[in-house]
Amino acid sequence: MTTKSEAHKEELLSGLAETRAAILQAAAQVPPEARDTAFLGTWSLKDLLAHLAGWDVTNLEAAKDIQAGVLPSFYAHHDKGWKSYNAGLVAKYRREDFEELLALVRESHQQLISHLESLPGETFEQDFGVRSPRGFKVTIARLLRAEWQDEVEHLQQIKEFALGTKSARG
Repeated sequence: MTTKSEAHKEELLSGLAETRAAILQAAAQVPPEARDTAFLGTWSLKDLLAHLAGWDVTNLEAAKDIQAGVLPSFYAHHDKGWKSYNAGLVAKYRREDFEELLALVRESHQQLISHLESLPGETFEQDFGVRSPRGFKVTIARLLRAEWQDEVEHLQQIKEFALGTKSARG
């Protein structure tokens, strides 16, 4: 029998997985000659994908930190829109070879999801006493909902970019 917390866990993990699959599908629609073209501020498709891989690694570590009652280390890098932190993630995880980058994005996400699947559902909303610098309760579910929302937004941006590259090619 599935508890309410297990159902919420499954909904969240399914949503993350489905959104990531859609992102990878949309990314594949962008022609090779456009994958390094900036379309999201200064970011190209490759930069955006590196950003996603970086947040997978970040959230994997953050989930472990939260369970240990520790504020995740990325909070020390907060600025408007996480601009500095995101720049570091892009620099660290970006790959020139597109297939290598896609493999990294798949693998980082699979590692995150595998870890999360191993946790009991009640862990996702559990209060481990962790508070953000602004005093908000930090939970695994809260971080994952933010990631999911970010990825839904990025999916739309990639789709629009892919569509634009198709119209430009005629």
